[in-house]
Amino acid sequence: MRTQVAIIGAGPSGLLLGQLLTNAGIDNVILERQTGDYVRGRIRAGVLEEGMVGMLDEAGVGARMNRQGLPHDGFDLAFGWRHHRIDLHALTGKRVMVYGQTEVTRDLMDKRAETGGVTIYEAGNVEPHDFGSQPFITYEKDGVSHRLDCDFIAGCDGYHGASRKAVEGKGLETFERVYPFGWLGIVADVPPVHHELIYANHPRGFALCSMRSTTRSRYYVQCPLDDKVEAWSDDRFWDELRRRLPPDSANRVTTGPSIEKSIAPLRSFVAEPMRFGRLLLVGDAAHIVPPTGAKGLNLAASDVRYLFDGLREYYGEKSDAGLDAYSQKALSRVWKAERFSWWMTSTMHRFPDTGAFGQRIQEAELDYLVHSQAASTSLAENYVGLPY
Repeated sequence: MRTQVAIIGAGPSGLLLGQLLTNAGIDNVILERQTGDYVRGRIRAGVLEEGMVGMLDEAGVGARMNRQGLPHDGFDLAFGWRHHRIDLHALTGKRVMVYGQTEVTRDLMDKRAETGGVTIYEAGNVEPHDFGSQPFITYEKDGVSHRLDCDFIAGCDGYHGASRKAVEGKGLETFERVYPFGWLGIVADVPPVHHELIYANHPRGFALCSMRSTTRSRYYVQCPLDDKVEAWSDDRFWDELRRRLPPDSANRVTTGPSIEKSIAPLRSFVAEPMRFGRLLLVGDAAHIVPPTGAKGLNLAASDVRYLFDGLREYYGEKSDAGLDAYSQKALSRVWKAERFSWWMTSTMHRFPDTGAFGQRIQEAELDYLVHSQAASTSLAENYVGLPY
């Protein structure tokens, strides 16, 4: 089999890139190691920057998002037992959209099926080859070996995928910081405690009140890395969440059985460059951010923006300029988002060495943020997303 662009990974970045390419008349095939049902069911992030919202509209998959998504003009910082609202729209003229990654994936999968895009699920032992000149991918399907020849390979297969492994030892440089705590998160079919997100700094640790809809809530509390999910009953989680919120919010928390519960470690990670000949890394294959700043999915979308523009220019204008600039453009935005996510994580969480002094420093930082328009604007413009 041959195609113009082979995409490894059917997560949101691979599906979005594939749909944009299909709409532009550029042939593409997606290889995915999991089943379609598994991909469709993954529960992930859900705060979208305007840039990503615009790309979903451009791909022709924005109708349901625009009907059912929740536009947010701000969010709350909670510390010292009080709420302080950051008015994103007033400060930047922009807003974010709360729309779950599960829903984004569903919309993209449905559109790909509708427009005849080829996705090969349960593709095992995927391996890129000869991406310096004449790239191809080998994989196995139903016990049979296959080969997919292509012009370019887009590695959208995540942190543990085959794409980055293929370039290790070939000039790849990595940068990493692992944080000494995790997030215990639950999803519950209960109304959110507040109509906007609440980020809480508390001596017991960070907490986040988020949502997927007006009837489904997503909550997190900071926890030790060695905690086990089994040790956290639903009742224990709800009690701990309420302890970390100002009293008025704590009293409004609606409890209920969790439908998903997990502990996620936090890390900052960047691999560079993001281009190796005709293999280009996209999204989590090249970078991970702690979820505090809601940047992971949005960074993958900005990678797709730069890569799609470069591929469209290559096939439409016979120019390599966009592809040649891909890694530098993408990494410039990646590092700014890494900085913002690191800063928010450092400001909102209790570290082992935070202590009483560190807690007061965090509270002073937060107090300055909410009382300085310049500081609030800096926070807001990073949160809504820096321009592409």
